[in-house]
Order: sequence, then C-alpha cells, then structure tokens
Amino acid sequence: MAAPDKVVNLAAKLALIEDHWSPRIAGQLNDLHVKIAKGQGDFPWHTHADTDEFFLVIRGALTVRMRDRADAVIGPGEFFVVPRGVEHAPLAAEECEFLMLEPVGTVNTGDGERGALTAEDEWI
Repeated sequence: MAAPDKVVNLAAKLALIEDHWSPRIAGQLNDLHVKIAKGQGDFPWHTHADTDEFFLVIRGALTVRMRDRADAVIGPGEFFVVPRGVEHAPLAAEECEFLMLEPVGTVNTGDGERGALTAEDEWI
C-alpha cells in the first residue's frame, strides 16, 4: 500500500502494467482508490449505480461512450467524470494510460456480472 506521505511516480508505476483494462491501485485518498491503467480496444458496457467515475488521461486518448449522451473524448491532461448510473463503455483506438478515482471496493466492470475483464483490487 502506498502511504499518504510517499511520492508516487506514475510513469514508473505504469511501466509495470502490461495488461490492458486491468487497473492497479497506486494510492488511497480517504475512501477513494487512486487507480492507474492502460487501455486499448473496447471495454464492456457497464454502470456504477452508486458512484461517479473519474478518468484523467495521462497519455494517448480515451473515448467514453455513453448510451444516453454524446461520447466524451479525453486527451492527455484532460479529465471527465461519468455520472453515477450512466451506462458507459471506454474505448481506446490506440494504447492510452489513465488514472481513475473511485470509492474503495468499486468493481471496474460495474454493478453487473463479473467477466474476463473484471479486475481484483491489486496494489502496484
């Protein structure tokens, strides 16, 4: 676990991640996990009924598709918050790196069925 008083180098941590769509916990802020991940291709449609989801793109571009509104295209240094209850599906045409803030215990594939891309909480 990364202590609140330790410097975390995101580039070094991201270099340790090989799998796409497999977020790792890089830190914790109160009841929020600071997660980092790499993405490429499609991620399944899902919802988080009880929490918003924060995406900050570090490298590349991430499109957050939403069924009931326009897609959000997020570039490096930009963030987007998916409101709770909004069905969404991230997409990365090319590999991207991003950071997420989520309440502790949030499942990356949402409130539905667990699948092949469901990640267990793992610190990096």
